[in-house]
Amino acid sequence: MAQAKKGKLNFRCPVCFERDLDIDMFYDEGKKEYYCIRCCFHGSEAEVEHWNELCKKKYGHLADRLEPMGADNEPLKFHPYKKGEL
Repeated sequence: MAQAKKGKLNFRCPVCFERDLDIDMFYDEGKKEYYCIRCCFHGSEAEVEHWNELCKKKYGHLADRLEPMGADNEPLKFHPYKKGEL
């Protein structure tokens, strides 16, 4: 989701993001915490950053390509994508 205006980066709700929903969080000045209007998640900036780092594991190999598979019990091998490569 594009950010509407320049300034401090908007945080995405980690709970909604794990369900493939891209929802920005709002900041409550009184409680000094971020909250999501779609689900019940709320937390401090440190908690939100921590949860967002955990969500990045889901898309960790997005820019990588899977090498041809070997035997059934071998781990998967990835290599970085290069432009013009299949």
